[in-house]
Amino acid sequence: MNVMKENKKTSTFSKVTKIVVWIMLIVMLGTTVLTALSALQ
Repeated sequence: MNVMKENKKTSTFSKVTKIVVWIMLIVMLGTTVLTALSALQ
């Protein structure tokens, strides 16, 4: 029972970590694109 609880906690934590990483990547890409566009204009 305790092992199952730990597993659920870990999977939730890894899900949150994945989401945070994706958000960071998207923000980085968006910033790069905006910088490139403003440099072109």
